[in-house]
Amino acid sequence: MGHKLSKITLALLSASALNMATPLHAQETAAPVVDDTEVIQVSGIRASLSSALLEKRSATNLVEVIQADDVGKLPDQNLAEVLENITGVQITRSAGIGTGVQIRGTSANRVEINGVSTVGSGSGRNGISFEDINASIIAAVEVTKAPEAKTIEGSVGGTINLRTIRPLTLSETLGSVRVQLEDSSLSTQSAQPRFSAAFGDNWETDAGKFGFVVSGSYTEQEAVSFRPRADRDNLVTIDGNEFQGIQFFVQEQENDDYETKNLATTFEWAPSDSLKFHFDAIINKQERSRDSYRLQASGVTAILNKSVPSAFETINYGTIDGVNIGSKQAALIGTLEPDLAVDDDDPNLRLSSDTGARITDSEVFTFGGQWQGENLKVTAEISSSSADTFNPNLSTTLNFINPGCPLDATSNDNCVPFKYDLSGGSLAWGINFDSPYAPSLADLLDPNNVVLQQVQVGRNTTKNQEDAVRVDVEYYVDQIEFINSVDFGARFNKSSSRFEDISDNIGGFSQMKDSPNGSLFADLLVAGPSNYGDADGRNLFISDFLLLDPDRSFSDPDGVIKILQDAVIAHDPGSPDILNLQPNNTAFYNIEEQTMSFYAQANFEFGDMVRGNVGFRYIDTEIDSIGYGPDDNLQTTSGSYDFLLPRLNVVVTPHDDVVVRMAYGSDIRRPNFNQLATGYRLDTQENSVVALGNPGLEPEEVTSFDIGVEWYFAEAAVASIGYFKKERTNIFGIDFEGALLVSSSITPGGFARETDPSCPGGGIFNPKVVPGILGDPTQLGLCVDKTTPGNDPETTTQTGIEMAFQYDLSSFESDLGWASGFGVIANYTIQDFSGGSVEDCTSGRGLQVLGDVCIDRGLLDFSENAYNFTLYYEKFGLSARMRYTWREAFRTQDFAGGANASGSSTLSFPVVTGDRGQLNASISYDVTDKFNIGLEGVNLTEERIDQYCVAENALLCFVGLPDRRVTLGASYKF
Repeated sequence: MGHKLSKITLALLSASALNMATPLHAQETAAPVVDDTEVIQVSGIRASLSSALLEKRSATNLVEVIQADDVGKLPDQNLAEVLENITGVQITRSAGIGTGVQIRGTSANRVEINGVSTVGSGSGRNGISFEDINASIIAAVEVTKAPEAKTIEGSVGGTINLRTIRPLTLSETLGSVRVQLEDSSLSTQSAQPRFSAAFGDNWETDAGKFGFVVSGSYTEQEAVSFRPRADRDNLVTIDGNEFQGIQFFVQEQENDDYETKNLATTFEWAPSDSLKFHFDAIINKQERSRDSYRLQASGVTAILNKSVPSAFETINYGTIDGVNIGSKQAALIGTLEPDLAVDDDDPNLRLSSDTGARITDSEVFTFGGQWQGENLKVTAEISSSSADTFNPNLSTTLNFINPGCPLDATSNDNCVPFKYDLSGGSLAWGINFDSPYAPSLADLLDPNNVVLQQVQVGRNTTKNQEDAVRVDVEYYVDQIEFINSVDFGARFNKSSSRFEDISDNIGGFSQMKDSPNGSLFADLLVAGPSNYGDADGRNLFISDFLLLDPDRSFSDPDGVIKILQDAVIAHDPGSPDILNLQPNNTAFYNIEEQTMSFYAQANFEFGDMVRGNVGFRYIDTEIDSIGYGPDDNLQTTSGSYDFLLPRLNVVVTPHDDVVVRMAYGSDIRRPNFNQLATGYRLDTQENSVVALGNPGLEPEEVTSFDIGVEWYFAEAAVASIGYFKKERTNIFGIDFEGALLVSSSITPGGFARETDPSCPGGGIFNPKVVPGILGDPTQLGLCVDKTTPGNDPETTTQTGIEMAFQYDLSSFESDLGWASGFGVIANYTIQDFSGGSVEDCTSGRGLQVLGDVCIDRGLLDFSENAYNFTLYYEKFGLSARMRYTWREAFRTQDFAGGANASGSSTLSFPVVTGDRGQLNASISYDVTDKFNIGLEGVNLTEERIDQYCVAENALLCFVGLPDRRVTLGASYKF
């Protein structure tokens, strides 16, 4: 066809060929793998698919590769969504943005940049967050599913390597600029800008060959998602009719604003053909501000036996893990009307504003060199990865004062009538304006009708770092038949994670008379967003309410705190609650870890049919967990472990177009840093769970087996099927201990938590809790639920089948004409698991509603079936791509803010996120050889997210309504 390879594709192909080729002296015994591979001369989408397929086909182990269509142009704007194109990969989203990746059903994976370990912003082990790196600075994404002995340990599902451009492989000067605007369908703000640029070149001098590449990006992005929630976790009996009644409503908006700055630069110098040096610097700055609100309808316990729904639905919980839960009636449509004869101030309306942020500065610096001798290649590298994170938080809770109801201000209850209609999966609710107690719209927007219940202020910091040095040696063998070369090497790394909790509250007032009136801080109050119906057209919601100004909370937090503090002092000058930001020693941890690893690997080849490698990796790790003990002094808990990890990869080529792969390997997964901590954090909410650490937690062990067949039946085409099996031991689990609910005559629902600090009935005493309906609001402190991480002693087995297909019609150009520009990419994954001993058991209101039930937890965030289908077109300068992704239901502990998985909210169990598909599409046109315009859309059909309590299609508890995002842009190459 005579098409020209793009600069980015040439660079990637050259780099891949250099990595895979053997030196000249070894070619007598083993020809380079790439010599027999046909190079497809195409451009754009086909160029990236062809070169990625070439890498996969030539690799000795099982890898999947996605390459950029052009400079700064991966298939998707978000790296997690890029990875979703790969067989066996599913993702999770936060406010519609891809943030988490599961490979073969697990999130326990590693992220590298150019083969160097990265560190994340929190306590996890995966590495850098995908939302912290703009896809425009990444040239290719590589996922290793079957490791070699030289592969760094620490992954259960796979290792993700983000690759940037290598300057010495450029065939000509590289230059590109891209400008884009992105708009969110649920945002009230204007479109957000994106800028990216890249420049690179190399040149010959008397001192050798020099190369330089720099790419950078600046991104502003807003992601909005609406999340209604309905808690029906209370069993009610009225006139002999038993049903699950309303306990809690939430109208929540997630609104994440991102400002992301990325810089990636590489210098390379090759003073001779046998010697090369490189220096990489990756610098990222992420500012993610969360401007979210939650409107809460609570305090309904006192009127539960008086509020008869007008319609019910039957909830079929069915049989789960052999436990027949059966079916129950649940409230569907009705009203929650104040009954002054029963309770003079229920139900209640509360207004919460969550204005937190994550500011992360992350860096990856690498210096290395490579020397190539006649029979020996030596590579050495020093690297440093760091992430410093600051989490400012200024969140407030306001209580509404309903002027339409007589209030005595002896509690936080405010006598607001509600109506609800949960039919059609809407979970819709709002104020019942037909009630004689209903406030007017003007009342809802009057600062005199709100009081400040609580201010939460945080200045938490997390510092993560990993410094490493590694030496890799490859010795080319002529004397031993079938052995081409032997690899061996060593790596030493020192990792650390330090977390400091600096926080305090103003208030937590249990009575309105103790709370300052909104008139004292009226300048800070603004009307909240009124567009909650934009996602699905609902009419029943609260559109008029007041919140603390989120923009001012971000831009001038100290000024906002001063105004609120002055309001508290003005209201109670005698004994005001004064903010006192101090480090919380009980939550502090500093984890230090040192690992020494060695590996040896033999690379073999039997004629033209069989090739592969076999070897082992040995690791020895020492850990120190530093935290404050009971005497408030720092103490250190130390531990160590070592593992021998065998690994084998075999590739058989029975036919020129057929590749058969087999792999066997062992790996480990280290616990997250916070799981090794001795400290813990306390919250003021009575339903909060105290998460303890466990310094004695052992690494998870995983043994994997892969076998697959790949048929390259045409140019740039493949059909493949593979089977994998993983046996996982010591999986990290969470041991849950619920606080006992005892009968009480003073609480609205007739139940209360224990107040004995020893918590004889279970749980842990939290002295900061402000009791609501589970205790005396005038007395701080309750026993609350607690969790402790542990290792599951039983083995969990995962099995799966991965199928993929890729084909285009370009070879039929003479027959099909314009239609030859079409191509398809499809993949399907089916997987299953068995084993494990961790159970979730009912407690609290879950015990009251469902009885004494225990269900095997299994693997969280694990979908048994998932598929992707991509249809693309490329011809006459036009490139278009449409991808539909579908994922089957999975159990998770990621649900709406303010909820918990203890005895309430989710009835004691993880929720089940229902089946969901999403449609993304893009189209671009080459106006000239250098100028391109494009349009991209994410979640075009605005697919909702349904989350059920206990079982799929049982009790609908949470709904997510993410936005549709459309990006318009143009790029210029020079």
